[in-house]
Amino acid sequence: METAIDPGTVIGHVHLKVSDLERAERFYADAFGFEVTARLGDTASFLSAGGYHHHIGLNTWQSRGGPPPAANATGLFHFAILYPTRAALATAVKRLLEAGVEIDGVADHGVSEAIYLHDPDGNGIEIYRDRPREEWPLGPDGEILMTTDPLDVRELLNAAT
Repeated sequence: METAIDPGTVIGHVHLKVSDLERAERFYADAFGFEVTARLGDTASFLSAGGYHHHIGLNTWQSRGGPPPAANATGLFHFAILYPTRAALATAVKRLLEAGVEIDGVADHGVSEAIYLHDPDGNGIEIYRDRPREEWPLGPDGEILMTTDPLDVRELLNAAT
């Protein structure tokens, strides 16, 4: 029996509990550009990039009108949206800033460049792009040496398309 998960495995989508479906749907559609692919009345919405059935599910089944989770509670820290290129990430950051979305933090992780923010319900979001594997910093035994270095956002924005 193999002990490692198949390397082709990916996380397919995230489904979030939100307090206000309309507000959450507008945030993901307007600030990011996701498209609504399906809606279940006033209780759930499904959004995608590129026509996939959904990358993000939103629902109010147990959370309509509810408060965001406490910072010291267990639960989702963040989910991540991977952009295919540096230019695509830069364009996404520019779009978020133009939409007035507050950025919580940025980091150069050596293997990737990442921007952190929260949605209106307090769900953490990381948007990032991976560097090509041949650029990843490696230690003497081949281990990946991730970092949390400053990211020059102005320089990143120059890559926007």
